Amino acid sequence: MAPALAAAGGAGGHDIAQFLLTIAAILVAAKLFGEAAERIGQPAVLGELLAGVVLGSSALGVIPATGVSADIITVLAELGVLVLLLEIGLETDLREMRKVGGSAVSVAMVGVVLPFLAGYLFWLNVPHGMGDPNALSTAAVFIGAALTATSVGITARVLSDLSNLGSVEGRIIIGAAVIDDVLGLVILTVVSGIAAGGALSPYSVARILAVAVGFLVVAIAIGGWVAPRLFRSIANMKVSYAVPVIALALAFGLAAVADMAGSALIMGAFAAGIILARTEQYHAIEDRVRPVGALLTPIFFVSVGSSLDINLLNPLRPGGGFLLLVALGLTVLAILGKVAAGYAAPWSKFRRLAVGVGMVPRGEVGLIFADVGRRSGLLTDDVFSVVLLMVMGTTFVAPPLLKILFRGQSADVGAEHVL
Repeated sequence: MAPALAAAGGAGGHDIAQFLLTIAAILVAAKLFGEAAERIGQPAVLGELLAGVVLGSSALGVIPATGVSADIITVLAELGVLVLLLEIGLETDLREMRKVGGSAVSVAMVGVVLPFLAGYLFWLNVPHGMGDPNALSTAAVFIGAALTATSVGITARVLSDLSNLGSVEGRIIIGAAVIDDVLGLVILTVVSGIAAGGALSPYSVARILAVAVGFLVVAIAIGGWVAPRLFRSIANMKVSYAVPVIALALAFGLAAVADMAGSALIMGAFAAGIILARTEQYHAIEDRVRPVGALLTPIFFVSVGSSLDINLLNPLRPGGGFLLLVALGLTVLAILGKVAAGYAAPWSKFRRLAVGVGMVPRGEVGLIFADVGRRSGLLTDDVFSVVLLMVMGTTFVAPPLLKILFRGQSADVGAEHVL
């Protein structure tokens, strides 16, 4: 890292000292803004997102948008997501998840289909005049795809802060969000193929889905048998912190295997958490991994906030007012589509509005969809800006709404975790 940063410094980028100052600023701002958010009764994650906006390249410019430093911050943010998903997996009781499995599947399916149709039809039929008229249908597919995403990391962090990750609603949201990620992987592959000018067959789409689901099932089945025996031996090692370090190594390793198998990185980390939850060292792993998450996870949320260009919020710039109106319309559809998903399982008893709101944040997942379209040239800068504002709008609106819906209702079962 140091040689790369030093080289970047010589080329006009950040040197190692400037990079370290940037990381220090991110961590301090995350805590200060998180504290401010909690003092006004909001989740700390909302403050961390706002810290990113303030530190971003369109405001104070502390967080660079490009260059070696920006790439390394992105890597640290990705590690933060993986640690967060590992922690979520550790707190996931599969037996409890099975009880809400049908509800989670229903919520996920409706939460994908409705937003996709809403975004697709909105872009085709609203006279916005943006993008290439000859690629209107293709752009509409990307818009719809971006609306299907759910950021499990953001909602899980809020529920964890509110001690509701183990509630019925929390389990449904996490289960549905994981299913959304599997379906999102399929959709992303399809739209990527469209962007590349290729044609995808039903067979290839089914294969992608089978790989994503199969990886999760096989990893948990094999890991659930191997991990308890392996970590029993690791616990007897004399070297310090062997258990949490190898637990993190397992999470990163499975994330890499998931990616190479054609699934998503976060699926591997989530599977590692579920596997490790079955070990006798579960509590030791959870306690010692949490400080790592406290260091890396805020970098992720701050980096998400920094992606918002505040100049897009200026209605006085040429075309700015109309762009904001289009973005507002898309954001409303994005929210309503996910909220409606909360009512998708009438046979189950849970707080439906809370589940729907928990599915609202698009976060980094929505940004990935938008970025694929932009890099392919199918989404022009103004269309990308609209999608970006939708992603950030849904990301910022969910934490305070969840805080209101779950106020005074602590239902975390983490302390009663059944191995």
